[in-house]
Amino acid sequence: MTEQRDPALVARAKAAFERTISNDLETIEPTGPEELARLERAMRALPRTTREIFLARRLDDYSYAKIAQITGLSVRQVERHMVKAIRQLGRYARGDERTAWQRWWQSHRPRWFR
Repeated sequence: MTEQRDPALVARAKAAFERTISNDLETIEPTGPEELARLERAMRALPRTTREIFLARRLDDYSYAKIAQITGLSVRQVERHMVKAIRQLGRYARGDERTAWQRWWQSHRPRWFR
């Protein structure tokens, strides 16, 4: 299944990559295709608003205040969306691709069925 990539998103990603390698070229480690695929699944699994806020902050380098102004949310709500995105991306990076419901069920089910 091949999907068309959004040219604007590709341009944003390239600009972010260029900023990253210009800042600290020595700290970048090669990433394998499996890890890239896992992170892409994580990004696609984020709710649209959360994903857009994350990309605006990380790729476009917008401040929380500017993102809040653009989206009509409060700064605190933008911060919460960022926390949600970072947590989910971290879980996916560690290999845990379960949804919140699946994680909850697996942690509570054994207690109920003892």
